[in-house]
Amino acid sequence: MDKRAITPELVSRLVAAQFPQWSDRPVIPVALDGWDNTTFRLGDTMSVRLPSHEVYSVQVDKEHEWLPRLAPHLPLPIPEPLAKGAPSPDFPRPWSVYRWREGSPVTGDGVSDLVTFAADLAGFLTALYRCESTDGPSAGDHSFNRGRPVCVWDEQVRGALDQLGDAIDVDAALRVWELALDARGDEPRTWVHGDVTGSNLLHVDGRLSAVIDFGCSAVGDPACDTTIAWTLLYGDSRLRFMDDLDLDEATWARGRGWALWKALMHLLQDQARPGAGAAASVRMGWHWPAQRVISELIGSLD
Repeated sequence: MDKRAITPELVSRLVAAQFPQWSDRPVIPVALDGWDNTTFRLGDTMSVRLPSHEVYSVQVDKEHEWLPRLAPHLPLPIPEPLAKGAPSPDFPRPWSVYRWREGSPVTGDGVSDLVTFAADLAGFLTALYRCESTDGPSAGDHSFNRGRPVCVWDEQVRGALDQLGDAIDVDAALRVWELALDARGDEPRTWVHGDVTGSNLLHVDGRLSAVIDFGCSAVGDPACDTTIAWTLLYGDSRLRFMDDLDLDEATWARGRGWALWKALMHLLQDQARPGAGAAASVRMGWHWPAQRVISELIGSLD
């Protein structure tokens, strides 16, 4: 089923058929929808989230199993599964009903005190990394490689550098990448969120109020969670985030590699379809366009 076919009318039918106690609640599209899932508000207190493609379906069971276990150990609200919808002739994949979390997605200019925000986010991630991870799902296809070694993107990064040519300082970007590849060793093995970006962080009056969308969560290397240090944070807020998160330099080096990969993918989007990558950066709550992110990464090595 194509994402465009996932409409409020379809969701209303699904809810009425499987959860008739909520059939009188209006179904309203959210302002900022996701890539992996299509999300709607269900009444005032709930949301409905449907995988936009079969490859994302495995995330439904993962969230229903693990989010209730993680939530008591975290300082801020995360998605709370309320019910799991079954595949049906109307919609061939499992889907979820969650409690609605109040707040607005973080944007590049939407938080006035980024230093306090950075401290709030570092505190949340520190708590997440301390959660028991022994039996958690190891990073892999279900997390879209979040939590795996950054070298999984080596072919993509080198190919992007070849394609982009004079658009960026290729030699300097390659240095960022190779330092990330060299920063291997005893990587931490913790829970990771997997997609720490503005669109998955909610704020109320500038304070981090909730962290959502754990579809890419896994147990693995937390370096993938650090990219926001260069895509959103800068100056004192970046320093506060890095100080409070207290990861070793090797993890930060791998995090720079992750941020470089993301920025290069946005630039390739722009090359294929002008403006697409820039729009994605804004949508994800980046403070900088992708070229500036790469400059920040290069400058952080000095």
